[in-house]
Amino acid sequence: MSVGFLRPEVAAGLVRWREVIASVAALAIGGWLVWLGGWLLMPLGAAVAVLAVAWGLIALRRLRFLRGVAAPGVVEVDEGQIGYFGPTFGGFVALSDLAEVRLAVFYGARHWRLKTTAGEVLLVPVDAAGAEKLYDAFAALPGIDMARLAAAIDRGVETLPLWRRETTALARD
Repeated sequence: MSVGFLRPEVAAGLVRWREVIASVAALAIGGWLVWLGGWLLMPLGAAVAVLAVAWGLIALRRLRFLRGVAAPGVVEVDEGQIGYFGPTFGGFVALSDLAEVRLAVFYGARHWRLKTTAGEVLLVPVDAAGAEKLYDAFAALPGIDMARLAAAIDRGVETLPLWRRETTALARD
């Protein structure tokens, strides 16, 4: 985003917070519709305001995943598949094959440790380019607690399973 009259760090901050800013704008529009009143505008404004608040909460959680790029490699999320292209390792994991998500530290850097039902493991650096896309991919997992995941990334919780797929096959392990 190139805005001539803003300093580069201010413009970068606006880009980072753009989804939260948009949800606040939607909340203001909802409030304005409620203020206009009437049988049609009041319920419409209330619905817009409720959706804007929900959108803002999700945007704030997603913002926790948006970190500066400090690790090599690129994360790709495409059609239910997470891919990591790194300089020394990488691979793909289908969301339907995912059995466990952990936050782990390897060589001083935090990684998402994604384990498949077959026992294969893919390590994805938390601060790799495109790692913010993992929020939406993880949100599609059945029974995942996204608040717990976002809190773990903020606190730096390591090696605890943050999510496990509930199946009878995994229960025997």
